[in-house]
Amino acid sequence: MFILRDLLTPLQTAFSDTSKGQERATWFNYTLLAILVPLTCSRTSNLLRGLNSLFGISISSRRYYTFMASPRLPWEKVWTILWKSIPQPLTSGRLILALDDSINIKTGRKIFACQHFFDHAAKTNQCRYPWSQNIVVVGLLKQIHGRWCCLPMGFAFYFMQKTLAQRVVKMGKIPVTFKTKFEQAVQMISALAAVFTQVPILVVTDSWFGNAGLLKPLRGSIGQQVHILSRLRVNSALYALPKPRTGKARRGRPRKYGARLGSVADRAAEVQSLARSYSVALYGRVREVWAFDEVVMLKSLRCKVRVVWVFRRRQWIALVTTDLDLSVAQIIEYYGARWKIEAGFKEIKQEIGSASSQSRSPFAVTNHLQFCMAATTLTWLYAARLDKAPARRYATQKRTEFAFADVRRIIAHEIGQPNFDIGCSKTAKPAQNSLIQIFMRLVA
Repeated sequence: MFILRDLLTPLQTAFSDTSKGQERATWFNYTLLAILVPLTCSRTSNLLRGLNSLFGISISSRRYYTFMASPRLPWEKVWTILWKSIPQPLTSGRLILALDDSINIKTGRKIFACQHFFDHAAKTNQCRYPWSQNIVVVGLLKQIHGRWCCLPMGFAFYFMQKTLAQRVVKMGKIPVTFKTKFEQAVQMISALAAVFTQVPILVVTDSWFGNAGLLKPLRGSIGQQVHILSRLRVNSALYALPKPRTGKARRGRPRKYGARLGSVADRAAEVQSLARSYSVALYGRVREVWAFDEVVMLKSLRCKVRVVWVFRRRQWIALVTTDLDLSVAQIIEYYGARWKIEAGFKEIKQEIGSASSQSRSPFAVTNHLQFCMAATTLTWLYAARLDKAPARRYATQKRTEFAFADVRRIIAHEIGQPNFDIGCSKTAKPAQNSLIQIFMRLVA
């Protein structure tokens, strides 16, 4: 019983039943397998070598490069199948989504979606405005065998408005129109809400996305069942809940905000002595966290919110959420799990190898990143279907939970089994699967 066969076989239904469609389905699934095998980076040339050497797929380089740059790959259907394949996607009755953006540094001058973006994480000896792609990503936060994971669910390339004003950028024959990161995020989250219908959605973001620019259009598109959880800026003004009016004060429009409580920083100094200890599953273990929560009004979100101040020795942060049913421990734990989307960027760009791709045409660039993200999601889906958590190869006293590379190593061993098959018809006799085992021993 092969887990990969169960995961990849439904993807074939996204392609047509014609001979050409089934041929593309075969190349599609074996390309995902070539990415999943942790032998080399996922450049298109390396994937073609993997198909020829490891899986015995006989295909010319011209046909394969045309396939990788095809505008007809049914990615919407593929992603819908992957979303529906997630076992138990809800956490405490909610669909928890992580939203963030990342830059992917490139070197080629004519690579699609590349612009000079500001890199806030650049070191002293690095360029502050590298030639790169800016990618807005939505991922599902889910616990798998006791650890939080981020499953990529969709992405969009962000183009600056001044770039589109200077030159025409086309996706095939269709010109690219300007969309803000908020509009791109709303579009992707709305597509997920159409699949997971009537499900409460919690979007966990950093402070840049955590405002009415995201919440208002989201609720206009999805409804009141969507909430956000974010970090609060220290200079944000807090207001008490409006008091009920009595007597003559009932005349006129009711007040939306109560008395001003001061800024987040001012309020933190006032409530620090009132903080109490909470046991929170945070960063791989249960920790004791000192925190204080309060329900207030926030003008940046224009609604009632719960603010949680988390105190350390000399530091503190303030978290805010519109979901008032969340407990203090849940708010801290879910925001701590947001870091997994940052780890996911590393997995996609470095471990899977998206950063090493130098594809240039719009569809080649988009398809390659789609393959990398789909392979990442398949890796975590594979881990979720294992009977027990994989053993961490390089375990330390502080880190014992399994890593992304540990799951890929198990996948490679399954692919290397002599009787492994995913039900696709190949155009040539397959190579010896023991070759994968030999490579795995060499890179061990």
